[in-house]
Amino acid sequence: MEPIGVVINGALGKMGQEITKALVREPGLKVVGAVEKEVTQQYLPLPKISELVPFSSDLGSLLKRCNPDVVVDFTNAEACLAAARIATKQKVNLVIGTTGLSEEDLAEIEQLCQANEVGAVVAPNFSLAASLLIHLARFAAKFFDHAEIMEMHHDKKIDAPSGTAIATARAMSQTHGKHFIHTKAEREIINNTRGGQMYGIAIHSLRLPGFMAGQEVIFSEAGETLSLRHEAISRECYMSGIILAIKEVAKHKGLVYGLESLVKL
Repeated sequence: MEPIGVVINGALGKMGQEITKALVREPGLKVVGAVEKEVTQQYLPLPKISELVPFSSDLGSLLKRCNPDVVVDFTNAEACLAAARIATKQKVNLVIGTTGLSEEDLAEIEQLCQANEVGAVVAPNFSLAASLLIHLARFAAKFFDHAEIMEMHHDKKIDAPSGTAIATARAMSQTHGKHFIHTKAEREIINNTRGGQMYGIAIHSLRLPGFMAGQEVIFSEAGETLSLRHEAISRECYMSGIILAIKEVAKHKGLVYGLESLVKL
């Protein structure tokens, strides 16, 4: 069986480099090209193997040259959407870990996939443990009327709250069936001390250099609390989910959001 050919969009970013290292070690997958916004060389050396792959700032021409099965995108919302338009037109599947995509962006990606008969897996978090946390939070939401989310990331993260926190709040709201009870401070000495609010769930974003990524969901009723917490210690935790998505995406025409269906939670 031919290996699955992968082009990495955002190959020199922290996630792009980690993904490249993981894919060259994975049987059945092959990095066939790489894309960055600014490129000063025609080929990119792959880590730990003596092989070069085409390297370009022009995704469209690179796809024609490499003929991959999947584009993996960990860039930003604007670049990701542009890449999705190009890749789907050329019948290439997508695995997207970029955060900051709006509901309208996801709807467009879904439409592009359906129109071109390809698949896309979009996940706010490719950690299997984080996906399990969302699953457990969705289940627990049936039993509580009060809930808050605290998400913790490094100080270089550009968006807040995180895509994982938004996805968690959305999943909790769907199960709960109505807005949670959001307790407001009668007198807020400092503006926004109670955090943001989504579906009645207060969301607090920490941005500190000591964190990489993490989240805690706290449910509460009179006399008790329930806390669910996940913390990513290194970017390695995302690789098994990304590899799973690359192997599965071609089996699904249209948009798959999150890892829950792929890991059959």
